[in-house]
Amino acid sequence: MATSDLARLHERAFAPLTQAVEAGRIPGGVFAIVDRSGNRISRSIGHAQRVPSERPMREDTWFDLASLTKVIFTTPRILAMAEAGTIDLDAPLTTALPDLRQYDANAWERQVTFRQCLGHQTPFPAVEPIYTYGRDPDLLRTFILQREWRKLSEPVYSDINFILLGLAMERLSGKTIRDMDAGPGFAFAADPQQSAATEDCTWRHRVLSGEVHDDNCSALEGAGHAGLFGTAASVLDFAQGMLDGSAASAEAIALMRVPLSDKRTHGWEHPYAGWSGGDRCSPGTIGHTGFTGTGLWIDFDAGRAWTLLTNRIHPTRHFDSGIVDLRRQVGDIINGA
Repeated sequence: MATSDLARLHERAFAPLTQAVEAGRIPGGVFAIVDRSGNRISRSIGHAQRVPSERPMREDTWFDLASLTKVIFTTPRILAMAEAGTIDLDAPLTTALPDLRQYDANAWERQVTFRQCLGHQTPFPAVEPIYTYGRDPDLLRTFILQREWRKLSEPVYSDINFILLGLAMERLSGKTIRDMDAGPGFAFAADPQQSAATEDCTWRHRVLSGEVHDDNCSALEGAGHAGLFGTAASVLDFAQGMLDGSAASAEAIALMRVPLSDKRTHGWEHPYAGWSGGDRCSPGTIGHTGFTGTGLWIDFDAGRAWTLLTNRIHPTRHFDSGIVDLRRQVGDIINGA
């Protein structure tokens, strides 16, 4: 796509974010788009922080990427381990975590596989307030492994899947996640003055900026489901690498596109009715969102990717920011061109 065409597309797709900020639904954000050739356009609007003081949003503002951690950090590393023969995707997690539910040899949790966790094809509960059981990260890891988990009647999207994948990565590498390389342009914390603020946390008693918002990741001091920080530029660098094949092996990128269900691939989502990328995405699109107001979508058919990074939960999550409709509007404009 010519740079001029990309710029016009970016301008049209930026309009819904402008409207959301001007209406006071979202403090601020950065919207950026890139094509396979590396042409890119990025623009910021609004505030990175509003309370207790104000700071403007900038194109190089760092964001708590939340669940984008699953697809940018954890998924590629799990797939690389599989390709290297370190793990078998269809083997149970117990091959890396033999102490998972170790006091019950017949526990259903001991049958869960790496691939099932990548595709959220397990019956773990959607969310669990692990942080309410204490703040000792080692004890919480043990609690996660030994807990008799509530078993749902059918699979749902669950952070527990990627928390367990993160524990397996730690066990196999001998390092905690926060001691691992976060990847080019990424980190597990950021300068508070250079970051988009998230929530005025009720249990940490401060406005969070530059430290992870996710409660469980905070208590665990690093986890596989959340905790990655990055800028729009670093997210686009990763996306461009996915498009040109430099972000991971061809086999890993192919698996990230292979459906495991009507909504999910290995780590990612693919288009379905009502999904975050809008109704006009090509079948060759994958994407993912983050609770803090982040998102990344990669269209392999069109050879482009876009990221919408916002601080929609600042200063509280208990407010209808309209982020669901905003993401879909942006996607529909991009794919309606």
